[in-house]
Amino acid sequence: MRKSEGSGLRREEILALQWDCVDLGGTPHIEVKRALRFEHNRPVVSDKLKTKSAKRTIPIPDVLADCLRGEKEKSTSEYVIANSEGGPLSGSQFKSLWNAVIVRTTRKRTYKTWDHGKIRTGTIEPKLGEKARHQNHYYTIDFDVTPHLLRHTYITNLLLAGIDIKTVQYLAGHKRSRITLDIYAHLVYNRPEELIGKVRNAFGNTPDSEEEESDGNLEETQKVKV
Repeated sequence: MRKSEGSGLRREEILALQWDCVDLGGTPHIEVKRALRFEHNRPVVSDKLKTKSAKRTIPIPDVLADCLRGEKEKSTSEYVIANSEGGPLSGSQFKSLWNAVIVRTTRKRTYKTWDHGKIRTGTIEPKLGEKARHQNHYYTIDFDVTPHLLRHTYITNLLLAGIDIKTVQYLAGHKRSRITLDIYAHLVYNRPEELIGKVRNAFGNTPDSEEEESDGNLEETQKVKV
């Protein structure tokens, strides 16, 4: 999760990432130049990316750089995310890995049991921080998580930090800035906290204030007549 949230890589880019594309020196960064696809569950890694814009160099935050340094020390594979044999994950291996993330979420679950010859359905509503029954893990995620959601979170954080659209387009690997704008414009433009000043200026003379002003003018006119 941290790799995606801290880099914004697509699923196929993360699974194809090798250590030769990870620089943890002075300015830690990741080079995106490979992608992985599944062919009948078999992983195929190539330099054919989604678009030409997908080939990019992404500076990474310290928290991710520290995480990768720790993993690199223990790794015996050329892949950052590898199976037990050191190769890239197959489709089923990725599903298994991601399931280990999903089971830690607090989403409502249903289950079936066999009770006295009948199938009974029950539900579980986990609470954040609670230990899972019959499992050796805790519920630590309070939202429905997907690989794309983590990428979406990365791009959202960049925009909310005030980074310009063209830079975000490059870091996200979008072909055109229009793609970035079409998806995330609501984060950049027309935010209520930024529009409120303009709206107040537009309606500065409210009906009440206009009536008070009219009354004042009437009094002045009457005084002149007197």
